Amino acid sequence: MTRGMNRPTATGMTSKPASGTPDFRTTLGHFASGIVIIAAMHEGRPAGLSIQSFASLSLDPPLVSLSVSLSSSTWPVIAEEGQFCASILSADQEALCRRFAVSGADKFAGVPWSASPRTRSPRIDGALAWVDCGIQSVYQAGDHWLIVADVLDLARGGQPGPPLLFYRGSFGTLSVPDRPVTE
Repeated sequence: MTRGMNRPTATGMTSKPASGTPDFRTTLGHFASGIVIIAAMHEGRPAGLSIQSFASLSLDPPLVSLSVSLSSSTWPVIAEEGQFCASILSADQEALCRRFAVSGADKFAGVPWSASPRTRSPRIDGALAWVDCGIQSVYQAGDHWLIVADVLDLARGGQPGPPLLFYRGSFGTLSVPDRPVTE
């Protein structure tokens, strides 16, 4: 069954997006999100960008979803490769996040990274975890690309710690309880 934005709801009303709502960004900014750097090798050079819209989509099969602005100049380069590595940033990697959020310059200059085992994409050193992905589907959704990717490989980083979060227009973190990670 196709589920679109203009389908009838239970009350018989038609669901339509709230266009022009001035507080859309402010309201949804109350949902804290983690930050990842998406990176791939393109023509022998690393390419990457930071995003906050990255999420687990399915356990079986293992899938993730992410979205990237249509105006991104880096995403087409990564999409062309068909695969990438997502590095989940730690609280002390805010400067890296900001660096990978802007266009131009060599974002990887002086940034320690290694090739991920499966896709050989750049994996940022010091990240909390990494996820190697193969692009399955790409959809245009408003002013963003919505991407569904297969999880090919993944692992936690060497040092556990608090994540880098984005909340209400600012970076932050949370305290990590002193208890073992559950499997």
